[in-house]
Amino acid sequence: MKKSLAVLALLVSGSAIARPAPLVSIPTHDAFFDKIAAHCGKAYQGKVTLDNQGPSKFNEAKLVMHVRSCSEKELQVPFHVGKDASRTWIITKTGSGLSLKHDHRLENGDDDPSTMYGGHTVDAGFANVQSFPADQYSKELFVSQGMPQSMGNTWQMYIYDEKFTYRLVREGREFRVDFDLTKPITPPKAPWGYKD
Repeated sequence: MKKSLAVLALLVSGSAIARPAPLVSIPTHDAFFDKIAAHCGKAYQGKVTLDNQGPSKFNEAKLVMHVRSCSEKELQVPFHVGKDASRTWIITKTGSGLSLKHDHRLENGDDDPSTMYGGHTVDAGFANVQSFPADQYSKELFVSQGMPQSMGNTWQMYIYDEKFTYRLVREGREFRVDFDLTKPITPPKAPWGYKD
């Protein structure tokens, strides 16, 4: 009897150890993720509200974010710049925070040479705001692509009831796009490399 109880105790403790870790343990990360997921299936138009390097194609093109695909662990948010459907933001629960990756594709669906760069949260952030400093993969990619200045990149996302913001900052560089969440628009077609 004692032997079977010991075996049972071992099995119970073993199953407790084998239990998967929670996807995210910080409430602010969960809240931020859920605020974006609440817009799943919807698309919104935005505009450049700050670019300290002056006008670019982003200022002249129609800018659309589409919260296209949502699971418990991952959000896929294509960012269309006019007819350029090469960009998808991927926000993932990692078990130790949130990851932001930029999935860049060529028009034929193949990976762009500069793809999957981004960063990971390093603190709790806020329910409305999260920051993603460049990770090691991204830094190595930027150096190999001849863009060492981008090693200092931090991407930030803000989400409030009426506005979603995507912001890039580094020393000497700031870029920001604001999207109006009060006026959903017709979602665009799937981004390059994805299927409807």
